[in-house]
Amino acid sequence: MKRNVILSILILVSAIAAAGGYWFGTRRAHAPAAPQTTPAISEKSAAESTTTSGRKVLYWHDPMVPGQKFDKPGKSPFMNMELVPVYADEAAGVADDGKVTISARTAQNLGIRIAEVTETLMPMGFTATGAVSVDERSLSAVQTRVNGYIEKLYVRAQYDTVTRGQALVEIYSPEWLAAQEEYLAVKRSTQPGVESLAQAARTRLALLGISETQIQRIEQNGKAEPRVTLHAPDAGVVWEINVRDGMAVSSGMPLFRLASLGTVWVNAEVPETEAALVRPGAPVTARAAALPDALYKGTVATLLPDVNAATRTIKARIVLANPGGRLKPGMFVSVAFSGDAKPMLTVPAEAVISTGKRSVVIVAEDGGKFRPTDVDTGRDSGGMTEIRKGLIAGQKVVASGQFLIDSESSLKTTLSRLEAETPKAAQHTSSGKINRIDAKDGTLELSHGPIPAMKWPSMTMMFRADKAVLENAKPGDEIEFDMLAEPGKDGDYVITRIAPRKPVAAK
Repeated sequence: MKRNVILSILILVSAIAAAGGYWFGTRRAHAPAAPQTTPAISEKSAAESTTTSGRKVLYWHDPMVPGQKFDKPGKSPFMNMELVPVYADEAAGVADDGKVTISARTAQNLGIRIAEVTETLMPMGFTATGAVSVDERSLSAVQTRVNGYIEKLYVRAQYDTVTRGQALVEIYSPEWLAAQEEYLAVKRSTQPGVESLAQAARTRLALLGISETQIQRIEQNGKAEPRVTLHAPDAGVVWEINVRDGMAVSSGMPLFRLASLGTVWVNAEVPETEAALVRPGAPVTARAAALPDALYKGTVATLLPDVNAATRTIKARIVLANPGGRLKPGMFVSVAFSGDAKPMLTVPAEAVISTGKRSVVIVAEDGGKFRPTDVDTGRDSGGMTEIRKGLIAGQKVVASGQFLIDSESSLKTTLSRLEAETPKAAQHTSSGKINRIDAKDGTLELSHGPIPAMKWPSMTMMFRADKAVLENAKPGDEIEFDMLAEPGKDGDYVITRIAPRKPVAAK
């Protein structure tokens, strides 16, 4: 009896287990299949992607080509470098103040170099280039005071060098001869009071241009000289020569113009922006490429009242001492204008981006953030640029690679403003079934359900869509779709997205 009871219990348990297995199996067969797990980047748009730190990624881009966006990471097709993510929190900051965030690794790859804004003693002096010319104040004229004829010319070419007292020309003049004979006749006379007449005759010889040396020689020889020699009043070069052998000359005619090279002028081209630093009487030094070992000292004589419209420079006339006359007219020299050093706020000159209308520097902030800042610049000296407004001492600025950051910031700011100012077209979502597709015309016939926002009931109608939207669609597909709320130019409504309809989960 007991054995029969146990056997009955075992049979009952087996039956219950079989029934339970059958029920579990049928429930599993009818349950919806669990979705397969795929990488997030393949099913989510870039705007929904996040990093391990939880920051949302909007898109990836190549910093060298910031206008091109990518929806997943990888190698750039432009520069063969890793694409850089752009985060949502960065984009929000850009819309406000144009900041750009760059990782330390990317900054290193871009060759970004940081420099500090410092207060530097900047010398107020500068250099300019000028051309040597004669000192026009040293020009002297040699001319005759009587009519005559050129008997002999000792100096025959322009720019010949002459020394003080050197013979230049020998002239025959009857007027000179008559004056000499008159003087000798009076001097030989023994009449009372002849001394005053002799002195007057001697003075007349000097007024006619006969030198003291020649007068003494006439007195010693007691004989008139029909030819008179004219001599150089000072050392220099023959700047002009207006006579030749045998020429007739008249009283007051300039025969020669001589220029002294003891001092020379340098007309230095001073930049218009530096003209305020040049003062008459200021000391300067000059060097010539032809005489590299010689240093010439001089002073500023004046600033000429003339601005070169092409070069925007002003001529500064400088008087240089020229011992030995080694500097020649026409030589070029480099002129150094001295000035006291003054403390100024400076940055490396390469850190300043000049657009023509404004000057910009990229300020480096904590956390790898970079911000473009407008500045007012001043003088340049020794590779440094004066900053008059826009920065303070101790700030960090980008000295190389700033053009990439500035373009990226400008692009992001512009796009953010455009997106904020441009309203997006309204769209509606619904579901339906594709009846037929004409990919060539970009049209499809769709039987869709009601669209309450449009007050449309269920119906069948034609839509338009881009080729990319229709690429994976085919007749008979049950789909979900997004459509623009306003029709296109041809009157058809446009579908912007097609996706398979999600199966309804069993209750």
